[in-house]
Amino acid sequence: MHTSPLAQPGTGDGGGMNVYVRELSSALARVGVECDVFTRAWSDDLPTMARIEPGFRVHHISAGPPSPMAKEALPGVVDEFADGVVKAMSAQGGFGVDDLPFDAVHANYWLSGVAGHMVKHQLNLPLVSTFHTLDRVKAEASPEEVEADAPHRRAEAEATVIRCSDAVLASCSVEAAQISDLYHADPSRIRIVAPGVDHAFFAPGDRRQARRALALPEDSPMLLFVGRIQPLKGVAVAVQALAGLRNDHPDARLVVVGGPSGPQGDAEVERLARLVDDLDLADQVDFVPPRPHELLSTYYRAANVCLVPSRSESFGLVALEAAACGTPVVASDVGGLRTLIDHGRTGYLVEEPAPDQFAAWVRQILAEPLLAERLGTGAVIRARRYTWARAALLLRDIYTDLTAGRLVECP
Repeated sequence: MHTSPLAQPGTGDGGGMNVYVRELSSALARVGVECDVFTRAWSDDLPTMARIEPGFRVHHISAGPPSPMAKEALPGVVDEFADGVVKAMSAQGGFGVDDLPFDAVHANYWLSGVAGHMVKHQLNLPLVSTFHTLDRVKAEASPEEVEADAPHRRAEAEATVIRCSDAVLASCSVEAAQISDLYHADPSRIRIVAPGVDHAFFAPGDRRQARRALALPEDSPMLLFVGRIQPLKGVAVAVQALAGLRNDHPDARLVVVGGPSGPQGDAEVERLARLVDDLDLADQVDFVPPRPHELLSTYYRAANVCLVPSRSESFGLVALEAAACGTPVVASDVGGLRTLIDHGRTGYLVEEPAPDQFAAWVRQILAEPLLAERLGTGAVIRARRYTWARAALLLRDIYTDLTAGRLVECP
């Protein structure tokens, strides 16, 4: 509901979930599961329906003004969005609910979960929920961002959706445990389906050639951050880590690819600009606007190290994409990053998002070319476990099981 799979990741509220929905829908269509994605129309110029590829369509539903809305305001139009989805789905059927050409409804993020809960009961369809982030996890990692959601009681809404979901998807065992422990979910209804990576785009390549393509210095060490700019993502840690390399690598640089996101995004951009100036790094930090997803591979290949200093990550798609390109990752020891990175074999995990610890691991990678090569090779091998085709096959089986069973009823 709050962002479209067709929107540019890294802008506004668009991020890894955009990639997840688009890539998974495409993969599902290719294994015979037709997907209709319903998203809120943010412009008058959008078509009512767009055919992305055979078996994958995106529908734009009117809810609220036909313009971008702050995510904090979207709970006020959830009912309107859900009604629009029901009408759009019903219009594709025959004369009654039993004629609908749909077998399940799959909601992504808590706002869509609330809408999906309504759709489930109105159309008598099983509900699959993927949350991507959880309020009770964010409350521990970034309380200042949760405060903006407090009036809408997001955690209670998530708990309600979880209780009535026929299946709740987790990206890894860590997220599955969080859903079970923090929301008292029925473990039998939690299914682990890891996201994938498109290995046709994200694969190893020549670093110098990538640097030339991006007009970046070919011989200077390069650190990379990819993602939305907000406090939770820890861009400031990456900037301070660069400063910590000054004595050993005075020519090192940091490239930040992404744009402001969330209620504190613009303020965070201003804070980062001041930090860069205070640390006298203006000539060594490049802020790059969000890039089309498939072009990010060039940035990954160009980098010596990819930094993921987030305070919370349910999975960590950036870490997976960097690994697939053979770039070692130094990341916070949180959430799904623990399952993606094998410490000392494919990259390094930092227990606390402290700049000096990030700088220490980066310094070791830069000092030992053979270590960097070994980490990169290990990362590529590990990343091969994750494909969208595998995720789609697992999810197809889950859908099949749900359509043959009895719907979970609200407590």
